[in-house]
Amino acid sequence: MPWSLASDRPIYAQLVERIKTDIISGVYPPGQRLPSVRELAAQASVNPNTMQKAFAELERTGLIITMRTSGRIVTEDIDMLNHTKKELAQEQIALFLAQMYKLGYQKSEIIALLNNQEGGEKHE
Repeated sequence: MPWSLASDRPIYAQLVERIKTDIISGVYPPGQRLPSVRELAAQASVNPNTMQKAFAELERTGLIITMRTSGRIVTEDIDMLNHTKKELAQEQIALFLAQMYKLGYQKSEIIALLNNQEGGEKHE
């Protein structure tokens, strides 16, 4: 997935979200070494200092760990990863519901629409 960054929110926050999503989705599995700050900054077309700030935030939350000799790795704490996955899902649900309410849908109508999607195409 390309790095599409919006100008309406801090870039480092968007980088944090993108890397979290990559970790949760398995792009960077537990225990795997992450690319260097410079590598990821080049991929995202951002300043390495901005990427460093995103890494510092991910490290603060415990999702990534700095190893003295091998760089940064993804945590192997499965409970933390599952918790993060649930948090990200809840954020997406809240955004979805907010948009549906803006469109004028009521809760029962949203549920009916979702029920009609069961058995539909699976998105990856």
